[in-house]
Amino acid sequence: MLVRISDRPQRPVTVKIDGRPFVAREGDSVAAALMAAGVVQSRVSAVSASPRSAYCLMGVCFECLVAIDGVGNRQGCLIEVREGMRIETLTAPREAGR
Repeated sequence: MLVRISDRPQRPVTVKIDGRPFVAREGDSVAAALMAAGVVQSRVSAVSASPRSAYCLMGVCFECLVAIDGVGNRQGCLIEVREGMRIETLTAPREAGR
């Protein structure tokens, strides 16, 4: 479960996750926004087709790869959300190599 450690007001930022609008918070990483939206799988393994999701949240493990604004294999934990961003999970094995 995602629990925020700060109650500071943050500006809402509207993004699209797999085509659905979601209101994230300014300063959130893409990976945090996915978790807040209830997205439990950000990609599948290209080798075993097993589900993957954010793990380390600091750019080491590469499990949080997503497509952002049409560019694939971006590390969601290292990129902050911005207004109008399009985030696509890589949930089909054929997409994992994008």
